[in-house]
Amino acid sequence: MVSFTRVAASAAHAAASPKAMRILALDYGRRHIGVAISDELGVTARPLAALERKNRREDLRRLREVVKKNQAALIIVGLPLHLSGQRGEMAGEAERFAARIQKELGLPMVMRDERLTSWEAEEMAKASKSAESADLDSLAAAILLREYLDEERARESDRPVGT
Repeated sequence: MVSFTRVAASAAHAAASPKAMRILALDYGRRHIGVAISDELGVTARPLAALERKNRREDLRRLREVVKKNQAALIIVGLPLHLSGQRGEMAGEAERFAARIQKELGLPMVMRDERLTSWEAEEMAKASKSAESADLDSLAAAILLREYLDEERARESDRPVGT
């Protein structure tokens, strides 16, 4: 089971590389995998083309290509919890998916609560008159990544200088 606390997530980020690294975020779903990537400095998050699910082997092959092409050093996988915080069937699926990716790609992995990212993606799509489901999945991944990056920057600004 892949699970990180806030401290472990921060340590995984720091272990991957001090500053210049790209982070890949995945919004796991049964039909699509939403994909987003950060810039090297961890400031911006942008959606990439979502992957239509085929089978485990093909999904992992295509993810390996995305990681290599974008030189990702850390992967964030959304953990779909119910609004109450309870784990459902999809949370277990997402954790098994993350464990397979970690085993196959050997990159640090962070599971992150993704509650309301899909809702926010839908709201943004309505506002921009774009609502394709695969686009929504990647937009949700970008929102997940943006939240992670914002928290990391806030955490770094709270650290005393020199640590």
